[in-house]
Order: sequence, then structure tokens, then C-alpha cells
Amino acid sequence: MSPEESENAFGQPQASPSVPITVSITRAVDPDRIPDVTRWVQAGVNLANRYPGFLGSGWVRQGADSVHWHMLYRFADATLLEKWESSADRRAWLEGGRELVRESRVEKRTGIEGWFDQPQVLQAPDADGQASATVAPPRWKQATSIWLGFFPVNLAFTLLVTTLLPGWNDLATALKVLLTTVVLTPIMAYWVLPGVTRLLRRIGFL
Repeated sequence: MSPEESENAFGQPQASPSVPITVSITRAVDPDRIPDVTRWVQAGVNLANRYPGFLGSGWVRQGADSVHWHMLYRFADATLLEKWESSADRRAWLEGGRELVRESRVEKRTGIEGWFDQPQVLQAPDADGQASATVAPPRWKQATSIWLGFFPVNLAFTLLVTTLLPGWNDLATALKVLLTTVVLTPIMAYWVLPGVTRLLRRIGFL
């Protein structure tokens, strides 16, 4: 796969313009040209940093002798990411690395997985080309985190509407579920889940 090819790793449709997008890239590089690759990758980071909406990046090698390199970068929304991906700067940068990169895999991560990504710049590479990177937690931990946020919010909402809204229990089940999800989905996405994940990181669960 060429450096310009991409796919959505989770089979999801393109994210709405307001959703931050994390791009994960895996490249196999020429082991005899590590210094050239290091300079090329850093040049790409420097270019992306000039574009509006760039939230940060980081890259890491699997090991000192590995030819596989991993890179993450994030933009604030799909529109700003598209401006970077379609830019002349990026095309020229990719062209300059064609002899260095033998293959590439690109994944655009959105949706629930994105709640567990760190939105800040990852640790910059050191003199040996090494860097730290955030790894998404196992799915059971992700599911536990979502449940820890959803259960109390859903319970509080149910108690609230059944107490304060006469006739709530007389509504059709489908209508009650519709109203509940319309109200709780943005609350979970924008406030509860980010707060829960930050708390769980502080205690070492994620």
C-alpha cells in the first residue's frame, strides 16, 4: 500500500467535520537509510504543524533493529485534515520519501476508539529516533470505562424524568428510548466519557 492510501480501520463512515481524527501510520523503511528516514519523518511533522487544526503528533520504532515505524498525528476535524492531506506541501513531502518507504498502512481512527486517544503531542523522538507513544487500552477496559460513565448517567436521567415528568411511563417504549438517547448521547460524548477516561488514567486503569 502506498503512503497516500488510507482506510477506516473500524469500517465506519467518514467522521463529521466537528470530530477530531487521529491518523495512525505504519511504514516499513529501508534499514540502511535510517538517518534519512528520521529527517524525512521530522520534516513531515514540521510541515503539518503549520496547518490549522493540527493537534500534535509522535512517532516510534518497534525496536532498534526493526524496519517498522509507527506514527500518529491528529487534526481537529475532517475538513482541516483534508486540507493537509490534499496540500501541495504534503504531496511534495510524500514524493521525497518514496525511495525511503517500502510500504505503508494508514488508519483513520474516529468514534469510540478516539475517546481513548491522547489529544496532546507525543514525546518527541530522541537522538536515536526513539519516542514514546500512547497505546489504546484493551477493549474490555474501554467497555468498562463506557459502562462506568453510562450507568450513573442513565440511572440519574431515569429517576429524574420518572419523578418530574408526569406521564413519562405512559409513553411508548420506542419514544422513551429515542428521547433518552437523544439527551444522553451528547452528554456522554462531550462530558462524561472524557471525564471518566481522565480519572481512570490518573488511577492507572487506562
